[in-house]
Amino acid sequence: MNILILGSGGREHTFAWKLSQSEKLTKLFVAPGNAGTSEIAINIPIGVNDFSAIRDFVIKENVELVLVGPEDPLVNGIHDYFLQNENLKHVAVIGPEKLAATLEGSKEFAKEFMMRHHIPTAQYKSFTARTVEAGFTFLEQLNPPYVLKADGLAAGKGVVILNDLDDAKAELRAMLVDEKFGSASSTVVIEEFLDGIELSVFVLTDGESYKVLPTAKDYKRIGEGDTGLNTGGMGAISPVPFASKELMDKIEQLIVKPTVEGLKIDKMPYKGFIFIGLIKVGDDPKVIEYNVRMGDPETEVVLPRIKNDLVELLQAVANQTLTDIDLQLDDRTATTVMTVSGGYPGSYEKGKEIKGIATIQDSLVFHAGTTIKEGKVVTNGGRVMAITSFGSDFKSALAKSYQNVEKLSFEGMKYRKDLGFDL
Repeated sequence: MNILILGSGGREHTFAWKLSQSEKLTKLFVAPGNAGTSEIAINIPIGVNDFSAIRDFVIKENVELVLVGPEDPLVNGIHDYFLQNENLKHVAVIGPEKLAATLEGSKEFAKEFMMRHHIPTAQYKSFTARTVEAGFTFLEQLNPPYVLKADGLAAGKGVVILNDLDDAKAELRAMLVDEKFGSASSTVVIEEFLDGIELSVFVLTDGESYKVLPTAKDYKRIGEGDTGLNTGGMGAISPVPFASKELMDKIEQLIVKPTVEGLKIDKMPYKGFIFIGLIKVGDDPKVIEYNVRMGDPETEVVLPRIKNDLVELLQAVANQTLTDIDLQLDDRTATTVMTVSGGYPGSYEKGKEIKGIATIQDSLVFHAGTTIKEGKVVTNGGRVMAITSFGSDFKSALAKSYQNVEKLSFEGMKYRKDLGFDL
């Protein structure tokens, strides 16, 4: 089977690593890919939203399955584009159609979906530039901290949590009136703050049945002790130590089942991964957000724990035979530590040579923001490289990841040294 992965990050390198282990794989392509994917697949210089170039390539190379990594092409309707094209509609696309992808594309749409299907989540209201004064009034009725979410896609940076009412009002004005996040914040969702501990649950669905994949906890803030700006993710741990059988049963009954059923009821075809961002408040899970693809860096700890052949799993999604699959998981804990460029998540320089990759032992190296320049692996993004390790528990796995991270070096390299501090 010829497979094309869309994307260029650590998630896509992890997918490529896992798919390349399958005997069912013939050729593997990644568009545009990175320095890591180039070692196990063929990188294609096509952007993830260049649908016509993707179409031409898929036809030319007889690609039979397209695995969509990031959210952008899904929200922009790549699955629908394939279904509407006579030469493409036989190609399996892993990722939801455009309407269902709006669960990530619009916070307001997702909230309305949860309310409609009685899925536990925080109370909320939505505001636009026209209703900014009503937004101020709503903020005055809430207790701090105040949670403001840009409705659209803002590369993981559109959620702001503030303790001061005046700061929250100023931020609301900046988002709505000053268009801080461009069109992504033309609508802003303000919601009640939920106090608890977060975790992510990943579900693979063929639109009829589903499999609950390993849980993970990621660390979004740049600074230790969860301080500073939000990033795309500084590391992750799987499984989540506090995700007991009782909690997982609750999550499945109250959230996973109603989500998959809700998609069917609302006639939103969905073949792919559902990433459910949750918070445990007391003993009860509530949904913070949906993403319509795998997370990054969570993929770097979730996929290594799946023992099944990934090509078989994805074929079952495409053929709606997922119910026949017996999901096999590795009982060990996997942890990943993300190295990032100096200045990230603000401005940073690219093109810094990365040294020490070949010296890493007993860990998996997943490239995120890397490329090849003059025969050398250099930085090409804010998040650069993830080091994943296995252990009997998260502490032993993290110790191994940190040990190997220290063998890496590039100018300005940073990483969080306190992952798992809250577990």
